[in-house]
Amino acid sequence: VMKKLLLLSTCVLLASCARDPAPANTGVYMLLDTSGTYTEELDKAEQIIRYTLARLDETDTFAVARIDTGSFSERDIVAKVSFDDRPSAVNRQKRMFAQQVSEFVDSADPSPYTDITGGMLQAVEFLNEKGTGRKAIFLFTDLKEDLQEGYIRDIDVPLEGFEVIALNVTKLRSDNMDPREYLGRLEEWQSRVEKTGGSWRVINDLDGLEGLL
Repeated sequence: VMKKLLLLSTCVLLASCARDPAPANTGVYMLLDTSGTYTEELDKAEQIIRYTLARLDETDTFAVARIDTGSFSERDIVAKVSFDDRPSAVNRQKRMFAQQVSEFVDSADPSPYTDITGGMLQAVEFLNEKGTGRKAIFLFTDLKEDLQEGYIRDIDVPLEGFEVIALNVTKLRSDNMDPREYLGRLEEWQSRVEKTGGSWRVINDLDGLEGLL
């Protein structure tokens, strides 16, 4: 009996050692609000993108997408890349990515609606498909969702294992009149993210990005 137990324990140990280790790479999906006057904030978004590019390494994944009327779509992805495992190739990929983003920022047209939920669903699908070890969604938006008639977004976004970081959550004119609106948006999105297992952070001081990744 002891021999059988020892043999069984050895098999279990070998099987556990043979399993592939969890991936250690990082995936980032950044959503850019392009509604109304928020397009004027895109220069700040470009700074965050360059900061993020500088901190991602070989085999990491990065995608930037716009939030518009219907954001649950691949066509809203402005730039995407899965970095090579060779540093020389990564540098070329980063330069090309930065150029694509710069061209978008220079020519972005305001969107009449803001489908944040659809963008987050697309982010989850994209990062799950890439299978990165760490998954982060950056929300560059005032968090005011405005849906066109007919769009249904009363959906729980599956965020187990995801970090959601809201950046540059600007205050609307109505927020100055009633700050409860601003605080309410923050509380609502935090609740939605944490309800399905995600973690939530807000970074409004863009001089303090050291803890972003």
